[in-house]
Amino acid sequence: MASDEAGLPEREAMEFDVVIVGAGPAGLSAAIRIKQLAAETGQEISVVVLEKGSEVGAHILSGAVIDPKGLDKLIPDWRERGAPLTTKVTEDRFLVLGPSGDVRLPNIMMPPLMNNHGNYIGSLGLLVRWLGEQAAELGVEVYPGFAATEVLYDVEGAVVGVATGDMGVARDGTPKDTFQRGMELRGKYTLIAEGARGSLAKSLISRFDLARDSQPQKFGIGLKELWEVSPEQHQPGLVQHSFGWPLDLHTGGGSFLYHYGKNLVSVGFVVHLNYDNPYLSPYDEFQRFKTHPAIRTVFAGGRRISYGARALTEGGWQSIPKLAFPGGALLGCSAGFMNLPRIKGSHNAVLSGIHAAEAAVEALAAGRAYDVLDGYEKAVRAGDIASDLKRVRNVKPLWSRFGTVAGIGLGGLDMWLRTILFGWSPLGTLGHGKRDAKTLRKARKATPIAYAKPDGVLTFDKLTNVSFSATNHEEDQPVHLKLADPSIPIEVNLPEYAEPAQRYCPAGVYEVVRDDAGGARFQINAQNCVHCKTCDIKDPSENITWVCPEGGGGPNYAEM
Repeated sequence: MASDEAGLPEREAMEFDVVIVGAGPAGLSAAIRIKQLAAETGQEISVVVLEKGSEVGAHILSGAVIDPKGLDKLIPDWRERGAPLTTKVTEDRFLVLGPSGDVRLPNIMMPPLMNNHGNYIGSLGLLVRWLGEQAAELGVEVYPGFAATEVLYDVEGAVVGVATGDMGVARDGTPKDTFQRGMELRGKYTLIAEGARGSLAKSLISRFDLARDSQPQKFGIGLKELWEVSPEQHQPGLVQHSFGWPLDLHTGGGSFLYHYGKNLVSVGFVVHLNYDNPYLSPYDEFQRFKTHPAIRTVFAGGRRISYGARALTEGGWQSIPKLAFPGGALLGCSAGFMNLPRIKGSHNAVLSGIHAAEAAVEALAAGRAYDVLDGYEKAVRAGDIASDLKRVRNVKPLWSRFGTVAGIGLGGLDMWLRTILFGWSPLGTLGHGKRDAKTLRKARKATPIAYAKPDGVLTFDKLTNVSFSATNHEEDQPVHLKLADPSIPIEVNLPEYAEPAQRYCPAGVYEVVRDDAGGARFQINAQNCVHCKTCDIKDPSENITWVCPEGGGGPNYAEM
């Protein structure tokens, strides 16, 4: 038993060699590789994976076109074992959209690294479910429905594990009849693989000052719907990306359409969170995008199956923090390993899991514990992850500085110079500048944006779409969206920025409710939250902190 706050039962504690937070591609790959190495070397290594979703894959959201590089290293015979990736990419298209027309860019203009041939289209959620099965077969303990909410430290400040949140707590913080104390899961090494803007990773980066030598992390919000389209509109293996309309030329973002499976199309829209107009609504831009003449025909006669949204790490190479700290390490999107122009991160997530596993097994074999896994840091910064991210390092800052047309052109030139022509670029490594929370203009200097009313066939309102994410939270629980100062939304953000939380949230969580006397109050509909973390990133007063709700709550993304 572990001692804890006065007045509450003590928490049970379980001991493991390695504790992993997050059953995504990074966390599960680390668990699998640890068990593989343990079998090869004859070591007994206990591993546990905690997942806040109700099941493995429930909170996984990705396009997804998957580069199999990581899987090939982790499980070379994954195809023969029946991994749920069967649709190979057969065609790449790149479009520039205008208000009523489009221009297709010749593929020969694109740097070779943008070629998707050899990759697979599928559901990352289904893939991680399969990885979870592989991990369990190797003896990994996988616990879905358990949200890690606290990092545990020893007297010297090293990480020694995590604690899960208490269950059965009422909105006012008092225990209900169903109250259950959280558990402590202690490990010699703790690997954090929560995804973009994870709450534990955020606290660890701050505590150990891991970002002191890196650029600010940059983010986007990715919104996605899964459609079943008519057979006449389905082109299995087609990967289509676009940029331009409906975004203006100084707002970064773009779209994807991926055709795979049995008449399935993943349609998604990404808005870079360094946008400056507080009236912009990423969700409504996504809905507007689907009405473009070059896009809407794909969905004629089809039906939407699922909806979701998630923050993406976009800072790339120069925004990667120090990865290892006493007792653990950051993996996958918790560290920021997404390749922005390719819109891919799962291959690097798997590779980071492999590197972390190898460093941890080596340390355990040497009798070490609770120290810094320097071998992991070195492997990432000298291996395939580094080579993947270094060659696209300037795409994001160029796009941010020069807008869509010039920025993408210069970014493409930079990639050509690095990958084909000279192996280097005279631009070196560019910085990102401001955090995304600090890029909004004041409302008085911005132009409001009028969005059309959804038609309920091709375009949908937020709350209707949220119902297609299968999001569910226990209503009588503490609000997991914490305001540092409850007065700021109405007294600061509303007059200065027209309270942008009403628009940047893709799930209708935040509302400004006005009364008959003209007064206003800020309402948080926490039960709608799809765990995208955008509010934690974009709030101009940096007043909102996202923390884990009760374990198992949130979306349940079927096949997303």
